[in-house]
This record gives sequence, structure tokens and C-alpha cells, in this order.
Amino acid sequence: MPSLSSLSAARPLLSRWSRALLSAGALSLSLSLLPDVGHAQARELPDFTELVEKVGPAVVNIRTSERLKANAQGMPEMDEQMLEFLRRFGMPAPNQRRGAPRGGDNNDDAPQRRGVGSGFVLSADGFVMTNAHVVQDADEVYVTLTDKREFKAKLVGADRRTDVAVLKIEATGLPAVKIGDVSRLKVGEWVMAIGSPFGFDNSVTAGIVSAKARDTGDFLPFIQTDVAINPGNSGGPLLNMRGEVVGINSQIYSQSGGFMGISFSIPIDEAIRVSEQLRSQGKVVRGFIGVTLEDVSKDVAEAIGLGKPHGAVIRSVVAGGAADKAGIEGGDVITKFDGKTIEKVSDLRRVVAGLKPNSKAVVQVFRRGAYKDLNITVAEMPNEEARGVAGADGEGKPSAGPASALGLQLGELSEAQKRDLKLKTGVRVEAAIGVAARAGLREGDVILSVDNNDVSSVKQVQAILTKLEKAKVINLLVRRGDLTSFVLLRPAR
Repeated sequence: MPSLSSLSAARPLLSRWSRALLSAGALSLSLSLLPDVGHAQARELPDFTELVEKVGPAVVNIRTSERLKANAQGMPEMDEQMLEFLRRFGMPAPNQRRGAPRGGDNNDDAPQRRGVGSGFVLSADGFVMTNAHVVQDADEVYVTLTDKREFKAKLVGADRRTDVAVLKIEATGLPAVKIGDVSRLKVGEWVMAIGSPFGFDNSVTAGIVSAKARDTGDFLPFIQTDVAINPGNSGGPLLNMRGEVVGINSQIYSQSGGFMGISFSIPIDEAIRVSEQLRSQGKVVRGFIGVTLEDVSKDVAEAIGLGKPHGAVIRSVVAGGAADKAGIEGGDVITKFDGKTIEKVSDLRRVVAGLKPNSKAVVQVFRRGAYKDLNITVAEMPNEEARGVAGADGEGKPSAGPASALGLQLGELSEAQKRDLKLKTGVRVEAAIGVAARAGLREGDVILSVDNNDVSSVKQVQAILTKLEKAKVINLLVRRGDLTSFVLLRPAR
């Protein structure tokens, strides 16, 4: 038996040993009570394999071709605007071949612009949805399924304003997608895209919803995500974790042409509404009231007594249009339309565009310090390739005649205006859309000459334009403020 003194000497050692055992036991107990962090994170990360197997067969590759028109030198024509359009929306740049025969668009060996995109099967009987820009100006469109079957597709209809198109292929029993509820989509939610980036069919990428209702277009509040979208993904589906389509991948924000972390998708509910009109009548009919608009600034709101900045300011009213007939005046601020509150210009454009032509609505305007209700009958938006058509996409209706094809609405200069501007001739640009807007023309510009001919009336401008070849590049001498410069109009071919 050990002596008392030996036990006393050993006590400090036993004490340290016992504390170590107790500490180890406590730590073991604590760890056993903590959740398995690694496994918890693994359980939280989504598994996309089942979604890909389920939805993948309904995603298609879309291939297009367009014969290039040759210029006078026999070279395929290609301008910077078209190249920028192709870069922006993920389509390959046109192939150029030297020595192409003149009139190459009628030659089977003519150089062709080829594009690639994505799409998805809407219904088992062969209706396919994609982006309008994927099939724009295409002479031939081919749809390839995941089982490698390829079909020549017929374009049912395309709507450039929303960038939605519907194709039809002769096939039945196809795997179709399930449409989701966009209203249930939440920021931060996992989403997945399937498409053909750079022509690599059925490529899968995933990310989260970064934002909803992004105002990057006049007619659609886009879904913003960080899903990797690249050239060729356009037209493919954006899917939630239930395997439902919630959007159509349409645009990317990029300074390089490739993915930079921001992608935009068309909400599927908006796309379905457009597709239904395309399938039933081949086009989309929208409301139109004939005004030009701008947002209300904070300073303006305070100055006119509106309070907070909201609504849409009327910059001008098209004579004889729906707004003019309703009594809407320049300087009015539209704060409500058809019972819906208008916070900004895009709100008004979407509300008006969503109404059927000839439908009646009540417009609330703020005029000279007081609110006033006006009754309006909505007109139909012209079938212009326009951006900014007033009340639906922001600019005025072009005047009739050859100028209309160029997107120009022209007006006469009064004698007082001529005196103020120190001019003897010229016509005023009332609104510019389409070709004219792309060339840089805008409301308030004064056109001094057309094709090297001085002009002093709208009638004279129309007469000059009538005599010109349709494909001719037209030079205009334009006065803006105190500056005068030439502007070139390139008619759509």
C-alpha cells in the first residue's frame, strides 16, 4: 500500500489527469450535441441530376441560316449595328467569303450567316418556344432534339418587342416542359438553365435569382440571375427546383461578349401570354395612346406640387391620337391608368400595351396643381419595328408616307421658329423610331436637306424619299441646337 506521503505527492498529477479526462469527455459530449455542419451543408446544396433527367429531353437546339446579300462589289454586306446585335444576343458573327458572286442571295453557294440558339418544347404536338432574336431574318430554321432527331421548323410568329417566338415542327408525342408560377419565385432561390452555349448542346448551368422585375426593357420586367448564360443559351429555359420553367434566357450584361455574372430572363407568364397571341393570330396586338413620355424627377415633382416623384410626364401628344382625343396635354403627369398606379414611365407603357384596342379606361392626370380624371379609348399600336411608341414604348407615331418606313414623324417649321433658329428652310422631327432612332435622330431636330436637296416642307421630303431606291443610304443634314451635322439613314433590307 502506498504511503500517505507518496499519495500526496501524486495528487497534483492525478488532479491534472482527471481534469484532462473530464475536459475530453465534455468536449466529446459537446461535439456529439453539435449538428454535423459538413453534412448539413451537403444536404442544403441542391442536386440537379433529377431535374436534368426530367426536363433535359424537352430542351432543343435551334440552328438558323440566312443568305447574305452581296453589295456592288460582290462582298457580303455587314454593318456594325448588325454585328453589335449579334454580339449582344449571342449569335455568331457572319461568315464572310471573298469573291462571292454578285447577287449571291440567289445562289446556293452564297455565303450564309449561321446562328445557334436554344428553345424548349411547349406542347407534345410540336410547338417550340425560343427568342425572337434567335430566328430573326432566318431563311431556314432547324430544331434538333436530344435524341438527335432534326426537324425543319416553321415560324408561327415572333414578337421583337418582348423577344418571344414560337416555332412548329411536324412531330407528336414530344416531351414538353411544365410551366411554373413566376409569382412564387423568390430572390435567392436556386434556378437552373439548359441550353447550347457556343453550340455545346444540352449544357447545364445553375445559380440563384439575383433580382426580380428588372427594368431592362419597355414591356417586360426581367428576372435577373447569376446563372452562367453565354452565346447560344438564348431561348433556353430557366427552371426552378421543381423542374418548372419560370423564364426564357434572353440577355446578358457583358462588356466582353461572354458571361460576367449577370443574366436576364423573360418571365414565363409574360411569354405565355405573347405565345398564345402568336399561335392564335400570328402577331401580338397592343394598346397605344400616342404620347411621348419621361419620368418625373425629384426637382420637378417638388416644383409642381406633386410631392414624391412618381408618374409619367407627357412631353408631347400625337395629333388626332387617343391621348389627344381624351384631352391629355403636354406637361400632364399620368399617375393612374385603368386603376393602376403609375410610378414610372415603364409602368405606363406596360399597362397601356396590355390593354386591347378600343377598350376604355380612366386616366388620372396631375395638371397645374390638381388631379383630374379623363376618359380614354385605347388605340392599336402600329405594326412598326418601333421602340418607344408612346404609351407603350415611349415615342411618337410616325407620319404617313415614305418617312414612316424610316420611323420619322415630321412637322412644318412655323415662321416664328424659323426666325428663332435663323433658318429659311427645314422641317422639324416630331418623333423618331426604328431606322431614324438608330441613326441618332430625335424629337426637336431640324432636317435641312435630304439626299443633298434643301427641304422646306414635309411634302417635299416625302417626294424626295419616294424617288430614292429603297436600299439606298440616305444622307440628311440635321441641325440640333447650334450644331449642324450629317446623319445617315440605313433602310432595313
